[in-house]
Amino acid sequence: MIRHQPAAPPPVAALRGIAWLLLFQTVGEVFSRALGLPVPGPVVGMVLLFAGLFVPAVRSAVAGAADFLLAHLSLLFVPVGVGVMTHLALLSQYGLRLLAVIVLSTWAGLATTALVLHALRDRAAQGEPPRA
Repeated sequence: MIRHQPAAPPPVAALRGIAWLLLFQTVGEVFSRALGLPVPGPVVGMVLLFAGLFVPAVRSAVAGAADFLLAHLSLLFVPVGVGVMTHLALLSQYGLRLLAVIVLSTWAGLATTALVLHALRDRAAQGEPPRA
């Protein structure tokens, strides 16, 4: 039986979820450095977070943080824009390479999404319920 915690006020729920996100990022960073992995710590943390999402308490806390962060997503682009403006020389030097990587990765993401959607639609057409 899954027991749900009483709903916390939205700011507290968001802070709890952000704390989980930071914890997974920190643990990923520690693992990456301690084991000498060639993968950045935040990527390891993201894999750990994915595993952690199978725990209902983590999933509900992170969902609250995700809702909060998505509601304020536009504010997160301001520092990135300022950072790009301070490195215009690098942008002029590597701009075409960056553009190629952005376009190719976007197409790869779209293709992956299309393949997953196609597989899910085929599964639904066969009457198999989707797995959560």
